[in-house]
Amino acid sequence: MHGHKILKINSEQSHLKETLSKKLNISKILAQVLLNRGINTTDKAYRFLHAKLEDLLDPYQFSGMGHAVERIRKAARNKEKVLVFSDYDVDGITSLVLLKNVLSDMGIEAEHYLPHRIKEGYGLRKNVVQLAAQRKVTLLITADCGTNSFDEIKQLHNAGVDVIVTDHHEASIPVLPCATSIINPKVKGSGYAHKDLAGVGVAFKLAQALSGKPLAEELDLVALGTISDVVPLLDENRVITKFGLSCLSRTKRVGLKALMKSSRLREGAITTSFVSFILGPRINASGRMDTAEISLELLLSKNPEEADRLAAVIEGHNRQRQKVEGKIFEEALDLIEKEVNFKEHKIIVVAKEAWHEGVLGIVASKLADRFYRPTILISLGQQLCKGSGRSIKNFHLFQALMTCGECLDTFGGHAHAAGLLIHKDKIKDFTHKINALAREKLLLEDLLPSLDVDMELGLGDVDKKTVMELESLEPFGMGNPPPLFFTRNLKVKGQPQTFSRETLKFWVTDGAVVHPAIGFGMASLRESLSKADTVDLVYTPRIDRWQEQEAVILEVQDMFFR
Repeated sequence: MHGHKILKINSEQSHLKETLSKKLNISKILAQVLLNRGINTTDKAYRFLHAKLEDLLDPYQFSGMGHAVERIRKAARNKEKVLVFSDYDVDGITSLVLLKNVLSDMGIEAEHYLPHRIKEGYGLRKNVVQLAAQRKVTLLITADCGTNSFDEIKQLHNAGVDVIVTDHHEASIPVLPCATSIINPKVKGSGYAHKDLAGVGVAFKLAQALSGKPLAEELDLVALGTISDVVPLLDENRVITKFGLSCLSRTKRVGLKALMKSSRLREGAITTSFVSFILGPRINASGRMDTAEISLELLLSKNPEEADRLAAVIEGHNRQRQKVEGKIFEEALDLIEKEVNFKEHKIIVVAKEAWHEGVLGIVASKLADRFYRPTILISLGQQLCKGSGRSIKNFHLFQALMTCGECLDTFGGHAHAAGLLIHKDKIKDFTHKINALAREKLLLEDLLPSLDVDMELGLGDVDKKTVMELESLEPFGMGNPPPLFFTRNLKVKGQPQTFSRETLKFWVTDGAVVHPAIGFGMASLRESLSKADTVDLVYTPRIDRWQEQEAVILEVQDMFFR
């Protein structure tokens, strides 16, 4: 059954739209889309449309960067043992590869430690002091973790091990760990202008400072981690992603080339969607199903045969991940039907024994999309249970967990994604408290899925020249979605067709212009569409490049029959 979303059509800012259009020599449609994204001056718009590598910020904006660089250079001079401790997801793995490479160029053959997602979980562990002592480490650098590791960093400090934190996670309390340096744009006093770097973006700034070079050739890794971690692709992240995707398309890393081949990714330009739905999930799959070391080895590999072998292993893990994920999704749906009262529960919390912890976040994300409610899935253990949550637009999940902190053993994350550990006997109390908080914070309209429409247009406005101009907004992603338009009273021309994967294709006309339209997952609407007198469409226009031909096609997000 097709459920319509609420349309929120942005109000047009006529004066500013005219100003941007004239001064930048762009269409009024593109000008309005820029304004809808908060880009409201000529200077901002120009920098957005014409992003340059030179727009990357000075890494020494970070207040702790000088201390970090000085300490690492001292380690290089004194031939100290250095350990890089990372997270096990794409963001953490790419951060680790990047730091190992730049340290190697300095003469430091750094050791590394990737915790096991299931056995150890996120962040520095209590055994890290013992680990440092065993490896005779005097300097530990974190990648994509460490901001909230107060006890562990204090123990390392007392044991004579210096710690440099590179991270982008929110601080759970105002006090920071006693590290030698903390490089995190989100902590108070960081000094850094752009707050939304991914973990690999922070590691990249340290690498730039250490090398004294822009390191543009490393942007394939940085874009891979940045897109996979779903941070806003604006400001510096836009520059990273724009040039990183170009770098990724022509990457020389044999591991990435092997992964692209094994995933049947055709040669040519790599898009954010390819990273989000093909490359990123595969790199994550090994850490979810086995160990992230396999993906790390792939990205570090310089041997094509070894890379092909590792890529094949990762493909197997990805297929296994999909199978396990599907089973948990169905079981969670069954529990939601039995246990969740949507009149009372604004947040879904369900738990079951033996759920594979490695895929809880993915399933939570799918359920949050389906029911448009923050969703937390918990895998029940004998005492301590692991959970993962995903949220919706107007509910800050990390802050909510902070409010319910007395129910939790540990937790961490962001506004839209978080992980937690909780004792089994506290799950009921936690469910009650987080829902009580949600009843205070969430309005009814917050729980109704919506589409933010950029403009209402006539079909004649959607010509090839305009759609090609809109491509200058790429790369699309969080914070910069593809433009979305609304057109009323269209006639369907000919018979709608259905294809594999529930795809619906049809043609629409306003009497003068005809465009093809495609709706993924909308095959069930074929009969209703055929019978409709007219149809209103919500869509993203794209250029369909097929067999050296270029034509406008409307990618439909919703439709309304009349």
